[in-house]
Formats: sequence, C-alpha cells, structure tokens
Amino acid sequence: YVLDPVEALTFVAAHTGRIGVGTSVLDIPFYNPVTLARRLTTLDILSHGRLRAGFGLGWSEDEFEAAGAAAKERGARADEFLAALKAIWTDDPVEYHGKYYSLPRSVIGAKPVQKPHPPIYLAAFAPAALRRAATLANGWMPVGIPLDGMTAMIAQLRQMAKDAGRDPHSLEIVVGANVSLTPNALGTERPIFTGSVEQVKQDVAAVKQLGANEIFYMIFPAGSMPDLLADMERL
Repeated sequence: YVLDPVEALTFVAAHTGRIGVGTSVLDIPFYNPVTLARRLTTLDILSHGRLRAGFGLGWSEDEFEAAGAAAKERGARADEFLAALKAIWTDDPVEYHGKYYSLPRSVIGAKPVQKPHPPIYLAAFAPAALRRAATLANGWMPVGIPLDGMTAMIAQLRQMAKDAGRDPHSLEIVVGANVSLTPNALGTERPIFTGSVEQVKQDVAAVKQLGANEIFYMIFPAGSMPDLLADMERL
C-alpha cells in the first residue's frame, strides 16, 4: 500500500535532522493550491527548511476520475497552480485571480522557512511541460528517460531557460532511478537503471556525466532485502 506523501514525510522529518524531505511527485490536478500550500508550509517549518516539492501533471485516467479532477487543459491549470502556490508562500495578505483558481485577498499566516519558497521540481516529458520546468521551477525531475533522450532534453531545458532570461545552469537536474536489479546482465534494449549491478553502475556514472545534480533511488527488489542492500552498497 502507499501512504499519503505529505503525512509520511512529516513523520520522516520528525525522526531525522539533516536529510531532505521531498515529493516525487504530487500530481497538480488532484490538489487545491491553498490547502496544499498550507500542508507543505507546515512540513517545511517542522523539518526546519528541508522540504523539496516535486510536482507532475498526472497521467492515469482512473486517478483523474477517482479524484474528480479534469485532465483537460491540465497544462494551463498547472501554470496557474504554481503561480498561486508561490503567491501563497511569499505574500501576506495574498490575492490571486486566474481562470482556474481564485483566492480573494486573505491573510494565510505561516510561511515556509526557505526563502522565497521551497525549491520546486517538475516532472516533464512533453516540450510544453519541459518549458514549464525551464521557466517556473527550480529544476527538472526526469524518471525513466533513456540516456540519449535525457541528453537532448537537458540541452532543450537549458536553452529554454536561457531564452526566458534565466541562468540555465541554475536549474537542478534531479534524476529518479527506478532500480530493478537482476542476477545476470540484460540486453542492450534494457530500460535505464535495470539489469546487473555493473549495468546500473554504468547508468549512474553516465547520468552524473550528463550533469545531474542528484539521483534518488526507487528500489524494486528481485531478491531478499539483505541481498538487495548489499547490492546497493556496491553502486
């Protein structure tokens, strides 16, 4: 089963002192910017400024239906969501009026520890989504993208940021690694971060060479946990 990420990270923050607490990713269409901003502000305060907020647009029709969310115009909605979120995190009183979200002039109170706000990372695959990361976020969070695709997209991301008047190298590249280890090496068509320990080590080195600032691991064990931990130590 899967726990709610914000509540789970609040528990993690209470039991740690230095590690960053981040989401990968909160699907924007499933949240209200006001209530989510307050929840994330609380997490940033309780963690003493360790929050890192990752967002995506969602993709599962079943999840959209279950959340009562509209998949149509989700990109435009995301633009407004991020603008409203930043306003709530930085202004008081705060007021925001858009096509999809509207907040009358309000005193919301508590603000995040991090200024001007916690770093925002966006998952992005389509060009429009990548441009959103380049212009509105602190970084890009690719997951499951092959090395050649990631190479091209990083170049596009930085050019988009430059065109928008931003320092292209100020954007962080935080790569999600869906690791699936196998006893034997896989063929050349294997997905990135899958296969033998040596193959995954090669992927890690290649991603670092691309200029990734960080890699975070999501582990899909094929064997026992002790064996898995021993293998991960070798990475």
